[in-house]
Amino acid sequence: MSSAKLRAFLAVARHGSFSAGARACGLTQPTLTTQVQSLERQHNVELFHRRGRRIELSDVGRQLLPIAQRIALLELEAHNLMRDSGRLDSGQLKLGAVGPFHVIEMVDTYLQQHPNIDVSIRVGNSAQVLSDLENYVTDIAVLAGRQDDPGLCAVHYARHAIILFAHHEHPLANRGSVRLEELEGQRLLQREPGSTTRLVLEQALHAAQVKPRIAMEIGSREALREAVVRGLGLGVVSEAEFIADPNIRVIRIEGAALYTETYLYCLAERRSSRLISSFFDAALA
Repeated sequence: MSSAKLRAFLAVARHGSFSAGARACGLTQPTLTTQVQSLERQHNVELFHRRGRRIELSDVGRQLLPIAQRIALLELEAHNLMRDSGRLDSGQLKLGAVGPFHVIEMVDTYLQQHPNIDVSIRVGNSAQVLSDLENYVTDIAVLAGRQDDPGLCAVHYARHAIILFAHHEHPLANRGSVRLEELEGQRLLQREPGSTTRLVLEQALHAAQVKPRIAMEIGSREALREAVVRGLGLGVVSEAEFIADPNIRVIRIEGAALYTETYLYCLAERRSSRLISSFFDAALA
């Protein structure tokens, strides 16, 4: 089984069509199609179901995809190793993160040590970031909270308190701090399900038997902050993610150890990669 045929299969699977896969590989569509068909004939299998202009992976194709992804990554790492003679003089490092706050700090530190590495960041929610990591779209993920998965290597990076923030005319705005019990009946703006910050606060409120009034569910930090600026309710955020504004005030939560934790993740099988290890070392130094 040649590497070229596997790369052709992988390109079609990633881009969803033979024409898009050919463009990504810098090949003509007939050449790419011939490589995929040759791979299918060689092993007497069907890797794609052709339905007019639309294609989808067969059962065998779905099983082959993660193997082909690992092989492609191993080829890339071998190429980088031979080209750079073990030095991190060049290369590509792809990061996934749920927000820019910690990851930009990490990248800044990393590029000071390895300025010739090409770093890219893909931002999404926790589920998307994990999916990208597991499907080899990214090399490293930066996430809030611990994922107990034997296929992942997790390293703790930071811990930050969860805080409230409010419009400066809100009745609680000048208090500086409040007890959880004082949130009873307060208009609370919350993030979408799956948000680590939301989960931590919900668990604390449930334990204290406090029921705020959920004014709105908002799917991004930026939109949540704008809603608070407009006086629509109290916002909740990790202290590291708070952005000051003349119209809003920080309110700390008394007597409750509410915090989020940030972890660096990679696939356990790739932890020894020189490129990945170099980022972990720089970020945790």
